[in-house]
Parts: sequence; structure tokens; C-alpha cells
Amino acid sequence: MAKTTKANVYEIITQRIMEKMESGVIPWHKPWGVAGAAKNLISGKEYNGINTFLLGSAGFSSAYWATFKQIQEKGGTLKKGSKSEIIIFWRKLDSKNENSEPGEITEDGQKSRSVLRYYRVFNLSQVEGIETEEDTKKIDFVPLEKAEQIIRNYKTCPAIQHVEQKAYYSPGNDLINLPEKSSFHGVEEYYSTLFHEAIHSTGHRTRLDRDKIEAVAAFGSNSYSKEELIAEIGNSFLCAEASIDGVFDNSIAYIQGWVKRFKDQPRMIVQAAAAAQKAVNYILNADHA
Repeated sequence: MAKTTKANVYEIITQRIMEKMESGVIPWHKPWGVAGAAKNLISGKEYNGINTFLLGSAGFSSAYWATFKQIQEKGGTLKKGSKSEIIIFWRKLDSKNENSEPGEITEDGQKSRSVLRYYRVFNLSQVEGIETEEDTKKIDFVPLEKAEQIIRNYKTCPAIQHVEQKAYYSPGNDLINLPEKSSFHGVEEYYSTLFHEAIHSTGHRTRLDRDKIEAVAAFGSNSYSKEELIAEIGNSFLCAEASIDGVFDNSIAYIQGWVKRFKDQPRMIVQAAAAAQKAVNYILNADHA
């Protein structure tokens, strides 16, 4: 009986991807926990308006925010180097006090009866000594040795950090950022996300120099879409190497989302799979010394 080579295994996975996609749309889910709407730690009240965007896009793992004073009153301390975020609000003026601070001037030349102010707040993940129910939802992260070995084999692997609650590879800084390990739904999802970003990193000009990855910045463009296909198919290959199979359907769903724009879908997937295999070989140190 002929021995199955790794190349054949990757071909089998590619075929499975296409067959799965033909079976219908699979819903994609974010593999790490979503903190939920930003809210104040003390009152529990959700922020609204522009504050929802300001705090939601800050990239922190907790939904809770508090001022420095509130943190002190709760017995917490800020972690070294923590930086605050700004939230804004309108403060109503005292109409009975003529000496009260003037409001903004409206279009008709009249003074408004409120003035724009701001607070500085910190995310609970920047604080030590305060716990919430969020802490009980985090997974007990136990590393997978096969997955760890794959990353160790990646001799030129960029720095891996867990600073922002986002997953991305930065070509300019040549680093991978991932959400906190304990915020993922499972250990397998963490490594799947890491593999995805690691495949991206192989495209750097100092490695495989793939399609000028540093210039692929337009979200949703054809170049961006192709790179996402390469990264996710490469992730599927690496998951197979690490004996991780519980995230396959989510990978298919992710690929479905990006392949929609291409008319010749099978051809695009095969092309992306070839580039992904090259990236995987690079990470595994299989075709270079």
C-alpha cells in the first residue's frame, strides 16, 4: 500500500474544504470570548453613543471600566504602564447660577445649557486586586505540545504578544498579537488563531516575500482576500500537523466568507493551497535550512 505523503494529506484537506463549502454555508464564530458592551465597574451601567466605539475599539478583554478613583475605592491597583482611555459626556449647567461655566455656542448665537466634558477610565484587565464574574469564565490553558513544537520549529518566528484583545500580524513591526490565552473558547482555538497569523508572517519580505504582504492593507480587496485564504488554508494544514481537528468547520466558514468574491472558486482555493503549503513548509523548516 502506497505511503501517504504530507503533500497528499494537504491535497486531501484542500479537497475536504471544497466539498464542505459545496454542502452549504457554515456560520463562522470568533474563537475567543467577546467581553460584551462596555460598562462601568461600579454602576454596571453600559456606556452609550461614541463612548461605545471608543472603549469597544480599545482592544481589551474585559467589559468593565472605571476611573482611577473608583479603582482605588474598590481596593484595586493599576498594572505598571497602564494607559487610560477617554470617555466624553455632556454636563448640564446650572441655569440659576449666572457665574456657572458657559456652555457651547449654538448656530443661532445662543449659549447651550450643557458643556462637553471627559473622564479618563481604565479597563479592568489593567487592574490587579479586583475580580468579577468574568474571571470564572476563563479557560484553564494547558499548552498542546505538538502545536508548541510547530512554533519552535519556526526558526524566524516573529515576536508573539498578548497585549490587545485582537488577533493580527503586523508586517511593519513584524509581530503577532493575540488575545489573552484564557479568553479563547478552547486551547485548540488559540493555536488555530496563532497558526493563521503565523502563516501571514511567512509572507514578510525577509521570509517568502509573498505578494508584497506589507502593501496588502485594503480590507476586502482581492489581494487581501487571497492572503486571508492562504492564511486560513495554511492554518488547516498546521492544525492537521498538530492533530487539532475540532476547529475545521470554523476554518471552512472563514474561507467561505473570503472566497465569495472570486468567480473561479475551485481554482482560487487550489492556488491559495499551493501558497499555503509553501508557507507551512517554511514554518516546519521542511524546505530550508
